Amino acid sequence: MSLAEAKPAGSSKILCTGIAVQDILMRVERFPAPGSKIPASDFIVTGGGCAANAAVAIARLGGRAAFTGPLGGANDLVSNRILADLVAEGVDCAGVVRVTGATASVSLILIDATGEKTIATRRGENLAAALPQNPAALVASADAVLADNRFPEFVAPICRAARAKNIPAVIDFDKATEANDPLLASGTHVIASAEALRGTTGLGDVAAALAQLGERLPGFVAVTDGANGVFWFEARKLRHMPAFKIEAVDSLGAGDTFHGAFTLALLEGRAMSDVMRFASAAAAVKCLRFGGNAATPKRAEVEDFLKRNG
Repeated sequence: MSLAEAKPAGSSKILCTGIAVQDILMRVERFPAPGSKIPASDFIVTGGGCAANAAVAIARLGGRAAFTGPLGGANDLVSNRILADLVAEGVDCAGVVRVTGATASVSLILIDATGEKTIATRRGENLAAALPQNPAALVASADAVLADNRFPEFVAPICRAARAKNIPAVIDFDKATEANDPLLASGTHVIASAEALRGTTGLGDVAAALAQLGERLPGFVAVTDGANGVFWFEARKLRHMPAFKIEAVDSLGAGDTFHGAFTLALLEGRAMSDVMRFASAAAAVKCLRFGGNAATPKRAEVEDFLKRNG
Protein backbone atom coordinates (compact mmCIF):
# COMPACT_ATOMS: atom_id res chain seq x y z
CA MET A 1 0.00 0.00 0.00
CA SER A 2 1.34 3.45 -0.87
CA LEU A 3 1.24 6.40 1.48
CA ALA A 4 -1.67 7.88 -0.47
CA GLU A 5 -3.99 4.89 -0.28
CA ALA A 6 -6.55 4.34 2.47
CA LYS A 7 -7.50 1.04 4.10
CA PRO A 8 -11.03 0.16 5.22
CA ALA A 9 -11.54 0.05 8.98
CA GLY A 10 -10.46 -3.31 10.32
CA SER A 11 -8.34 -4.36 7.34
CA SER A 12 -5.07 -2.60 8.19
CA LYS A 13 -2.07 -4.64 9.32
CA ILE A 14 0.45 -2.72 11.40
CA LEU A 15 3.83 -4.08 12.40
CA CYS A 16 4.86 -2.72 15.81
CA THR A 17 8.54 -2.99 16.59
CA GLY A 18 10.58 -2.16 19.67
CA ILE A 19 10.28 -2.94 23.34
CA ALA A 20 8.05 -5.33 25.28
CA VAL A 21 8.19 -5.60 29.07
CA GLN A 22 6.24 -7.02 31.98
CA ASP A 23 4.46 -4.51 34.20
CA ILE A 24 3.57 -5.10 37.85
CA LEU A 25 1.03 -2.46 38.89
CA MET A 26 -0.34 -1.43 42.26
CA ARG A 27 -2.90 1.28 42.92
CA VAL A 28 -2.28 3.47 45.97
CA GLU A 29 -3.85 6.56 47.44
CA ARG A 30 -0.51 8.36 47.50
CA PHE A 31 3.10 7.52 46.84
CA PRO A 32 4.93 6.29 49.98
CA ALA A 33 7.50 8.40 51.79
CA PRO A 34 10.96 6.84 52.13
CA GLY A 35 10.93 4.10 54.74
CA SER A 36 7.13 4.01 55.05
CA LYS A 37 4.49 1.40 54.27
CA ILE A 38 1.16 2.06 52.57
CA PRO A 39 -1.74 -0.20 51.49
CA ALA A 40 -2.52 -0.94 47.83
CA SER A 41 -6.12 -1.23 46.66
CA ASP A 42 -5.52 -2.97 43.31
CA PHE A 43 -2.83 -5.21 41.82
CA ILE A 44 -2.22 -6.63 38.35
CA VAL A 45 0.60 -8.20 36.33
CA THR A 46 0.28 -7.35 32.64
CA GLY A 47 2.24 -6.63 29.51
CA GLY A 48 3.97 -3.33 28.86
CA GLY A 49 6.46 -1.53 26.66
CA CYS A 50 5.77 1.08 23.98
CA ALA A 51 5.58 -1.09 20.86
CA ALA A 52 3.90 -4.02 22.60
CA ASN A 53 1.26 -1.77 24.17
CA ALA A 54 0.62 -0.15 20.78
CA ALA A 55 0.11 -3.59 19.24
CA VAL A 56 -2.50 -4.42 21.87
CA ALA A 57 -4.24 -1.09 21.20
CA ILE A 58 -4.35 -1.73 17.45
CA ALA A 59 -5.78 -5.22 17.95
CA ARG A 60 -8.48 -3.98 20.33
CA LEU A 61 -9.36 -1.09 18.02
CA GLY A 62 -10.05 -3.48 15.18
CA GLY A 63 -6.77 -3.53 13.27
CA ARG A 64 -4.48 -6.48 12.61
CA ALA A 65 -1.37 -6.16 14.75
CA ALA A 66 2.03 -7.81 14.63
CA PHE A 67 4.93 -7.35 17.03
CA THR A 68 8.64 -7.83 16.50
CA GLY A 69 11.36 -7.04 18.97
CA PRO A 70 14.06 -8.71 21.05
CA LEU A 71 13.10 -10.84 24.04
CA GLY A 72 14.89 -13.29 26.31
CA GLY A 73 15.47 -16.91 25.43
CA ALA A 74 13.20 -19.87 26.04
CA ASN A 75 14.29 -20.13 29.70
CA ASP A 76 13.27 -16.54 30.50
CA LEU A 77 9.86 -16.90 32.15
CA VAL A 78 9.15 -13.18 31.90
CA SER A 79 9.63 -13.22 28.11
CA ASN A 80 7.43 -16.29 27.86
CA ARG A 81 4.61 -14.55 29.71
CA ILE A 82 4.97 -11.38 27.61
CA LEU A 83 4.62 -13.41 24.43
CA ALA A 84 1.69 -15.43 25.75
CA ASP A 85 -0.18 -12.26 26.70
CA LEU A 86 0.39 -10.69 23.26
CA VAL A 87 -0.75 -13.83 21.45
CA ALA A 88 -3.86 -13.94 23.65
CA GLU A 89 -4.68 -10.42 22.40
CA GLY A 90 -4.49 -11.63 18.81
CA VAL A 91 -1.09 -10.08 18.07
CA ASP A 92 1.08 -11.92 15.53
CA CYS A 93 4.45 -12.51 17.23
CA ALA A 94 6.13 -14.64 14.57
CA GLY A 95 8.83 -12.00 14.06
CA VAL A 96 9.98 -11.87 17.69
CA VAL A 97 13.71 -12.58 18.14
CA ARG A 98 14.50 -14.73 21.18
CA VAL A 99 18.03 -14.10 22.49
CA THR A 100 19.57 -17.03 24.36
CA GLY A 101 20.77 -16.01 27.81
CA ALA A 102 18.96 -12.65 27.68
CA THR A 103 16.16 -11.40 29.93
CA ALA A 104 13.23 -9.06 29.36
CA SER A 105 12.61 -5.94 31.40
CA VAL A 106 10.24 -5.82 34.38
CA SER A 107 8.69 -2.62 35.74
CA LEU A 108 7.15 -2.10 39.18
CA ILE A 109 4.63 0.73 38.93
CA LEU A 110 2.65 2.59 41.57
CA ILE A 111 -0.42 4.52 40.37
CA ASP A 112 -1.73 7.18 42.76
CA ALA A 113 -5.24 8.58 43.19
CA THR A 114 -4.68 11.21 40.47
CA GLY A 115 -3.58 8.64 37.90
CA GLU A 116 0.08 9.64 38.05
CA LYS A 117 2.73 6.94 38.17
CA THR A 118 6.07 6.14 39.76
CA ILE A 119 8.11 3.48 37.97
CA ALA A 120 11.09 1.32 38.92
CA THR A 121 12.48 -0.85 36.12
CA ARG A 122 14.81 -3.80 36.11
CA ARG A 123 16.27 -3.48 32.65
CA GLY A 124 16.50 -6.53 30.44
CA GLU A 125 19.95 -7.90 29.72
CA ASN A 126 21.73 -8.72 26.45
CA LEU A 127 18.95 -7.44 24.20
CA ALA A 128 20.41 -4.21 22.81
CA ALA A 129 22.60 -5.89 20.19
CA ALA A 130 19.81 -8.03 18.74
CA LEU A 131 18.88 -7.46 15.09
CA PRO A 132 15.74 -8.39 13.15
CA GLN A 133 15.74 -11.30 10.76
CA ASN A 134 14.98 -10.20 7.18
CA PRO A 135 13.36 -6.77 7.63
CA ALA A 136 11.95 -6.82 4.09
CA ALA A 137 10.07 -10.03 4.84
CA LEU A 138 8.76 -8.58 8.11
CA VAL A 139 7.15 -5.61 6.34
CA ALA A 140 6.01 -7.56 3.27
CA SER A 141 2.43 -7.98 4.52
CA ALA A 142 2.30 -4.77 6.58
CA ASP A 143 0.40 -1.62 5.68
CA ALA A 144 2.44 0.46 8.15
CA VAL A 145 5.23 0.17 10.69
CA LEU A 146 5.09 1.69 14.17
CA ALA A 147 8.47 1.75 15.93
CA ASP A 148 9.55 3.04 19.33
CA ASN A 149 13.13 4.21 19.86
CA ARG A 150 14.04 1.99 22.82
CA PHE A 151 15.95 -0.50 20.61
CA PRO A 152 17.15 1.72 17.75
CA GLU A 153 19.54 -0.84 16.23
CA PHE A 154 16.69 -3.34 15.97
CA VAL A 155 13.97 -1.07 14.61
CA ALA A 156 16.04 1.07 12.19
CA PRO A 157 16.35 -1.54 9.41
CA ILE A 158 12.63 -2.27 9.70
CA CYS A 159 11.82 1.43 9.26
CA ARG A 160 14.11 1.56 6.23
CA ALA A 161 12.33 -1.46 4.78
CA ALA A 162 9.00 0.31 5.34
CA ARG A 163 10.25 3.38 3.49
CA ALA A 164 11.50 1.17 0.64
CA LYS A 165 8.01 -0.33 0.40
CA ASN A 166 6.49 3.18 0.49
CA ILE A 167 4.32 2.56 3.54
CA PRO A 168 4.02 4.78 6.63
CA ALA A 169 6.79 4.48 9.20
CA VAL A 170 5.53 6.05 12.43
CA ILE A 171 8.16 6.70 15.10
CA ASP A 172 7.11 6.71 18.75
CA PHE A 173 9.79 9.17 19.94
CA ASP A 174 9.60 8.11 23.58
CA LYS A 175 13.21 8.44 24.72
CA ALA A 176 15.40 11.54 24.52
CA THR A 177 18.12 11.22 21.90
CA GLU A 178 20.40 13.31 19.68
CA ALA A 179 18.66 15.85 17.49
CA ASN A 180 20.31 14.34 14.40
CA ASP A 181 19.35 10.75 15.29
CA PRO A 182 19.01 8.93 11.93
CA LEU A 183 16.13 6.83 13.26
CA LEU A 184 13.96 9.95 13.52
CA ALA A 185 14.80 10.88 9.95
CA SER A 186 13.72 7.43 8.77
CA GLY A 187 10.12 8.03 9.84
CA THR A 188 7.32 9.43 7.73
CA HIS A 189 5.58 10.50 10.95
CA VAL A 190 7.42 11.26 14.20
CA ILE A 191 5.34 11.70 17.36
CA ALA A 192 7.30 12.65 20.46
CA SER A 193 6.41 12.64 24.11
CA ALA A 194 6.87 16.08 25.66
CA GLU A 195 9.53 14.67 27.99
CA ALA A 196 11.57 13.16 25.14
CA LEU A 197 11.22 16.28 23.01
CA ARG A 198 12.34 18.61 25.78
CA GLY A 199 15.24 16.32 26.66
CA THR A 200 16.40 16.23 23.04
CA THR A 201 16.06 19.91 22.16
CA GLY A 202 16.82 21.46 25.54
CA LEU A 203 13.76 23.70 25.12
CA GLY A 204 11.02 23.88 27.74
CA ASP A 205 8.30 25.20 25.45
CA VAL A 206 6.90 22.25 23.51
CA ALA A 207 5.75 24.35 20.54
CA ALA A 208 9.23 25.83 20.12
CA ALA A 209 10.82 22.42 20.61
CA LEU A 210 8.51 20.90 18.01
CA ALA A 211 9.35 23.67 15.56
CA GLN A 212 13.05 22.94 16.02
CA LEU A 213 12.44 19.24 15.43
CA GLY A 214 10.41 20.01 12.33
CA GLU A 215 13.27 22.00 10.86
CA ARG A 216 15.50 18.92 11.04
CA LEU A 217 13.07 16.26 9.85
CA PRO A 218 11.48 15.92 6.41
CA GLY A 219 8.19 14.31 7.50
CA PHE A 220 5.24 14.95 9.79
CA VAL A 221 6.04 15.89 13.41
CA ALA A 222 3.84 16.03 16.51
CA VAL A 223 4.16 15.99 20.28
CA THR A 224 1.81 14.64 22.95
CA ASP A 225 1.80 16.64 26.18
CA GLY A 226 -0.56 14.82 28.51
CA ALA A 227 -3.36 17.00 29.83
CA ASN A 228 -2.13 19.83 27.59
CA GLY A 229 -3.16 17.94 24.47
CA VAL A 230 -1.30 17.32 21.23
CA PHE A 231 0.56 19.75 18.94
CA TRP A 232 1.53 19.16 15.32
CA PHE A 233 2.58 20.99 12.19
CA GLU A 234 0.31 20.83 9.16
CA ALA A 235 0.90 22.91 6.01
CA ARG A 236 3.68 24.69 7.94
CA LYS A 237 1.21 25.85 10.59
CA LEU A 238 1.20 24.80 14.24
CA ARG A 239 -1.99 23.01 15.18
CA HIS A 240 -3.19 22.14 18.67
CA MET A 241 -5.91 19.83 19.96
CA PRO A 242 -6.75 20.09 23.67
CA ALA A 243 -6.92 16.89 25.66
CA PHE A 244 -10.34 15.55 26.61
CA LYS A 245 -11.32 16.58 30.13
CA ILE A 246 -11.38 13.43 32.23
CA GLU A 247 -10.70 12.25 35.76
CA ALA A 248 -7.66 10.05 35.10
CA VAL A 249 -7.37 6.82 37.04
CA ASP A 250 -4.29 5.33 35.37
CA SER A 251 -2.22 7.09 32.70
CA LEU A 252 0.16 4.16 32.14
CA GLY A 253 0.22 3.22 28.46
CA ALA A 254 -1.88 6.18 27.33
CA GLY A 255 0.82 7.44 24.99
CA ASP A 256 1.29 3.96 23.51
CA THR A 257 -2.47 3.70 22.94
CA PHE A 258 -2.34 7.10 21.24
CA HIS A 259 0.37 5.94 18.83
CA GLY A 260 -1.45 2.74 17.96
CA ALA A 261 -4.74 4.56 17.38
CA PHE A 262 -2.97 7.29 15.39
CA THR A 263 -1.39 4.78 13.01
CA LEU A 264 -4.64 2.87 12.55
CA ALA A 265 -6.66 6.04 11.85
CA LEU A 266 -3.95 7.29 9.50
CA LEU A 267 -4.30 4.15 7.40
CA GLU A 268 -8.06 4.63 7.30
CA GLY A 269 -7.47 7.82 5.32
CA ARG A 270 -8.94 10.25 7.85
CA ALA A 271 -8.15 13.97 7.89
CA MET A 272 -5.33 14.71 10.33
CA SER A 273 -7.61 16.53 12.76
CA ASP A 274 -9.84 13.43 12.89
CA VAL A 275 -6.81 11.16 13.27
CA MET A 276 -5.70 13.22 16.27
CA ARG A 277 -9.19 13.27 17.76
CA PHE A 278 -9.56 9.50 17.49
CA ALA A 279 -6.10 8.88 18.98
CA SER A 280 -6.71 11.37 21.79
CA ALA A 281 -10.03 9.73 22.61
CA ALA A 282 -8.47 6.27 22.71
CA ALA A 283 -5.80 7.52 25.11
CA ALA A 284 -8.41 9.26 27.27
CA VAL A 285 -10.59 6.14 27.58
CA LYS A 286 -7.50 4.12 28.51
CA CYS A 287 -6.86 6.56 31.39
CA LEU A 288 -10.34 6.10 32.85
CA ARG A 289 -9.57 2.76 34.49
CA PHE A 290 -6.77 0.97 36.27
CA GLY A 291 -4.73 -1.77 34.65
CA GLY A 292 -2.01 -0.51 32.30
CA ASN A 293 -2.44 -2.11 28.88
CA ALA A 294 -5.12 -4.43 30.30
CA ALA A 295 -7.33 -1.31 30.34
CA THR A 296 -6.75 -0.50 26.65
CA PRO A 297 -10.15 0.25 25.07
CA LYS A 298 -11.94 -1.42 22.19
CA ARG A 299 -13.17 0.58 19.20
CA ALA A 300 -16.81 0.62 20.32
CA GLU A 301 -15.76 2.20 23.62
CA VAL A 302 -13.79 4.91 21.83
CA GLU A 303 -16.62 5.66 19.40
CA ASP A 304 -19.10 5.88 22.28
CA PHE A 305 -16.74 8.22 24.15
CA LEU A 306 -16.50 10.47 21.07
CA LYS A 307 -20.28 10.59 20.74
CA ARG A 308 -20.63 11.63 24.37
CA ASN A 309 -17.86 14.22 24.15
CA GLY A 310 -18.82 16.04 21.00
